[in-house]
Amino acid sequence: MFCDGIMEYVNYFCPTKKIPPGLRGMKKLSMDELNRMSVDEFKQSEKIPVIVVLENIRSAYNVGSVFRTADAFLLEAIYICGYTCKPPHKEIKKTALGAEDSVTWKHFDNTNLAIHELHELAYRIFAVEQAEGSSMLNEFEFSREDKIAVIFGNEVTGVEQETIRQSEGCIEIPQFGMKHSLNIATAAGVVLWELVRGRNPLAP
Repeated sequence: MFCDGIMEYVNYFCPTKKIPPGLRGMKKLSMDELNRMSVDEFKQSEKIPVIVVLENIRSAYNVGSVFRTADAFLLEAIYICGYTCKPPHKEIKKTALGAEDSVTWKHFDNTNLAIHELHELAYRIFAVEQAEGSSMLNEFEFSREDKIAVIFGNEVTGVEQETIRQSEGCIEIPQFGMKHSLNIATAAGVVLWELVRGRNPLAP
């Protein structure tokens, strides 16, 4: 019905335009057709070696959104630091939609402890922040074999300077408008997709 409506609109207002082949046959996939994993299948699957570090995130809704993104991209884990909310939490549950049960997570009293563990696990550590000498995301170089941890900071103050000092570097999302500011959930989606595209662990 929706596609038919689009075609009627285009034919009426743009009669000389050709409808792309196959448009009429496009339809949304059902939940069954998405072949979604169970929680157990997710936990047993090979993960992409990317860990998200959340430093003093004040909004539980943002935390839940990052859980959902981490599930979508089959990430290794989320490290929750400081006063960032952790599961179980009703606001996390509302945006995570169950991803808080599938994605591995750990809580640390402070980011220093998380960084110490990441070093022991041989992860490269980067803060997502606007800073002197930062690497633009589209120019950030890494190998598919790299184990990478990315740190996202507080919605107002960003990543702590001491945390930046302990990182290998900073990754910055190029922005062209007035605000030069993205919600942390949006920033996480942009950065994490760039880190995972091209290294699908489920590919044959």
